[in-house]
Amino acid sequence: MSNRVQIGRSELAVAPLSLGANVFGWTADRDTSFAVLDGFVAGGGDFVDTADGYSAWVPGNSGGDSEKIIGEWLTARGSRDAVTIATKVSTHPDFPGLAAENVRTAADASLARLQTDRIDLYYAHFDDAETPLAETVAAFSDLVDAGKIRAIGVSNYTAERVAEWFQIAREGGYHLPVALQPHYNLMERGFEVNGLRAVAEAEELSVFPYFGLAKGFLAGKYRDEAAAQAEGASPRAGQAIGYLDDRGRRVLAALDAVAVEHGAQVVSVALAWLRLQPTVGAPIASARSTEQLPALLASMEPDLSPAELASLTEAAGVPSRVE
Repeated sequence: MSNRVQIGRSELAVAPLSLGANVFGWTADRDTSFAVLDGFVAGGGDFVDTADGYSAWVPGNSGGDSEKIIGEWLTARGSRDAVTIATKVSTHPDFPGLAAENVRTAADASLARLQTDRIDLYYAHFDDAETPLAETVAAFSDLVDAGKIRAIGVSNYTAERVAEWFQIAREGGYHLPVALQPHYNLMERGFEVNGLRAVAEAEELSVFPYFGLAKGFLAGKYRDEAAAQAEGASPRAGQAIGYLDDRGRRVLAALDAVAVEHGAQVVSVALAWLRLQPTVGAPIASARSTEQLPALLASMEPDLSPAELASLTEAAGVPSRVE
C-alpha cells in the first residue's frame, strides 16, 4: 500500500487505519477475534490498538483480556513483524495510574500477555493527577532506552498537559511522544478547537482518533430507536442513538450522498473524512465480526474531493470545545 503513514518523528510506518481491539474478549470471543485479525491483515491492515484495561468492565474478565488474545494470535500466526502493536497503561485494575514503578510493571505485564519483546507504541492512557508528570515522562523514556517500547504516545490529555509533557521531556533530555489519541470524529469535533490539533501540528504528532464512528452512529445503522434496540445491535447502540437529532440526520444525509457517488458504504466515507483531516494518521475502528471488515478496510482508499469534505464538515456544523 502506497499511502502509508509515518508515526510522528518515529521510524514506525503503518497503513492508514487502526484496528481497535477493545472488543476482543468482550463482544468478540477468541475465535472471532482471530478471524477479525486474520481478515484485517489480509485486507492490508497492519496496525492494532489495544490497552491493558481492555476489557476489565466485562463480568468474568480481569483486564488484559484483549492483549492476551492478540498475543496468542501473534504467536499462532508468527506475524509479530508484520503488525504494529499499540497498547496503553493506567486503567488495568492491578496497574492503575502512571507512577513510575506502575508504568514499568504494567509494561512488563503487557509484554507477557502480548507474547512479545517490545511494544511498538505505548500510550499513557489517561492523565494521572496524583503523579508528578515529570515522573511519568521519565518512566516512559526509560522504557524506550530499555528497548521495551519503540515509541511514546499520549491519550486523553488536554493540550496544556501535552505541551507540558514536551517541555519536561526536552528539559530532561527524554524521548519525545510521537502520537496522540483523542476523541474525534465527524460528530465530536472539539479536537479542532480545544488546542489539541494545534499542539499536534506544532510537535508533528500523528493523531489516531478513537470512537471514529461516534460509537457506531456514523456507520449509518442506527437511524431510529428500533434499530438501536434490535437483536444483535452493538452494546453501544444506545449511546449511538443519542446523536440522532436534526444535526445527526443532516450528517447521515451528507454521508449518504457522498457514499452514493463513490459506490461506498457510509462507514467507509465517515472514516475517510476523518483520515483526511489535518494531523490525523489513521482513525481507530473496531470490528465485532469479519462481516464488518470490508467497509472499514475500504476507508483507506477513497480520496474525497475538497467539495465532498466540505459538504460533510458543513453538515456537522461548527465544532464545540465541549466533548
